[in-house]
Amino acid sequence: MPAVSSAYVDTSVLGAYYCPEPLSPTAESALQRLDDPVISSLTEVEFASLIARKRRMRELTPSQSRAVLDLFASQVQEGFFRRVMLGSEHFRHARDLVASTTASLRTLDALHLAVALAESLPLLTSDRDLGRAARRHRAVTVLLA
Repeated sequence: MPAVSSAYVDTSVLGAYYCPEPLSPTAESALQRLDDPVISSLTEVEFASLIARKRRMRELTPSQSRAVLDLFASQVQEGFFRRVMLGSEHFRHARDLVASTTASLRTLDALHLAVALAESLPLLTSDRDLGRAARRHRAVTVLLA
């Protein structure tokens, strides 16, 4: 991972950080090197959805999913992550990003990208599609693989 002290952390990285996945060691290392990992209120909702899906798919037990969500919530509360609240300017920017490209850019990914761009933050993701879209829009992108 290139040397960056702050980055907007995509939900794909958080999933690997908090849940056992092949990418977990890489995600852990990347997050530990950041002085200022940034998430948004959207990230918190998406992360809860990701954990619920893992529970439904039986990748996590109900008690494991509760433990992961509790750990994430406590780390957010303790300030491990800096939170950015979504505002109307982020939605407008996301709309413009979606409208300006012929390639596919999912709605929630456009919102994540809009936040990273608005805050002048590199985007830390393991989502290849989001990484490609971010690069097309000239966002500094760190793709974990």
